[in-house]
Amino acid sequence: MDLIEKTLTSDVVYDGKIITVYKDQVELSTGKTSFREVVEHSGGVVIFALCKKDGVEKVLMVKQFRYPLKQALLELPAGKLEKGEDPLEAAKRELKEETGYAAKSWQDLGYVFTSPGYSNEKLYLYKAEDLEFVGECPDDGEILVEYEYTVDELKRMIKDNEITDAKTICAVMRGLK
Repeated sequence: MDLIEKTLTSDVVYDGKIITVYKDQVELSTGKTSFREVVEHSGGVVIFALCKKDGVEKVLMVKQFRYPLKQALLELPAGKLEKGEDPLEAAKRELKEETGYAAKSWQDLGYVFTSPGYSNEKLYLYKAEDLEFVGECPDDGEILVEYEYTVDELKRMIKDNEITDAKTICAVMRGLK
């Protein structure tokens, strides 16, 4: 049996600034029909940025309030892709906006789909090293607090459920040597 679903109809339910929501009628591989609700998103980038401070390697993190959860989360620097934007260029932009750092060395860590059961959001993961502080410039409406942690501290925080952001956990795990 082919695991494929054929789109029969597709209707826009909501068209916003960040997402578009569709309600699709599909034909299943069994021949039956069903509905799918799909959130379309332009995607984003996540940066596992390492810097040396006093001879100790640290990972740059940010804490920000996440309105849907009604709480602040500790995360790696990250951000939304603009339409047609190259993911690496977006990562460079987001690292500077959120932390004030620019990196001389970049490594592609692949990508992840955030919630493929209902969204097409794809996040590109990068490792940034050899950092230089150039001055931060957060987006309008973005309030961030910056932190630095060792890799061991991050591992413990992930294990102890202090870091619960999936994109951060994925990028940390892929960025470890």
